[in-house]
Amino acid sequence: MIIKSAEFVLSATKPSNYPPADLPEIAFSGRSNVGKSTLINSLVNRRHLVKTSSTPGRTQLLNFFAINDAFMFVDLPGYGYARVPEKVKKDWGQMIETYLSTRPTLKGAVLIIDIRRKPGEDEQNFILWLHQQGIPTVLVLTKADKLSKTDQKKQILAAQKALSVLPEELICFSAKTRLGLDLVWKAISHCLEADTPPTNEP
Repeated sequence: MIIKSAEFVLSATKPSNYPPADLPEIAFSGRSNVGKSTLINSLVNRRHLVKTSSTPGRTQLLNFFAINDAFMFVDLPGYGYARVPEKVKKDWGQMIETYLSTRPTLKGAVLIIDIRRKPGEDEQNFILWLHQQGIPTVLVLTKADKLSKTDQKKQILAAQKALSVLPEELICFSAKTRLGLDLVWKAISHCLEADTPPTNEP
C-alpha cells in the first residue's frame, strides 16, 4: 500500500461526535500497551501520526485518521489496564461497543495481542462478539522481535489454541524489523475491498 497522506481527523466519544460516514473504516483494538499506536504508525509510515506512550490506558477516545483520503483508521481505547477506575472501564466499554455495533462504514477490526502474552478470556470474548456482529477480524501478534523464532512459534501455537483459530489467521508483527507489515496490509486491504460491508444486524 502506497501511503500518500495520513491525517488525524478528530476524537470522539459518541455517535454524534463521529465524522460523517463517508469512507470505509478499519478499527484497531487491543489491551493497553500492546503496541497499537506503533502498529498504526508503521502501517502509514509515519513516526508520530498516533501518539505513543509508555503509560498504559492513555488512549481514552475514539481517534479517527484519514488515510489517502480513501479510508479511515480508528484507534480504540485499550482495555485490561488494572489502574483505570471501574467506571472509566465501563464507559470505555460502552463507547467501543457502540461504535463497533452501529458504525455503518466499519469494514473490519484489527485485534492486537502482545506475542509474549497468552490471549485470555477478554480476547476470546471480544473475538466471539466481533464474529457475532459480522465484523471481519484481523489478528496481529505484536512485538515479535522480542522473541527468538523458536519462541515465536511456541507463542503462535499457544495463541492458536487459546483463540481456537488456525495458525495462518495469526500475523506476527514487529515494528523494528517490519516483519508481517505486508501481511497486515494485505488483510486490511481484503476487508476494505469486500463488496458488502458488515450489516451489524441480527
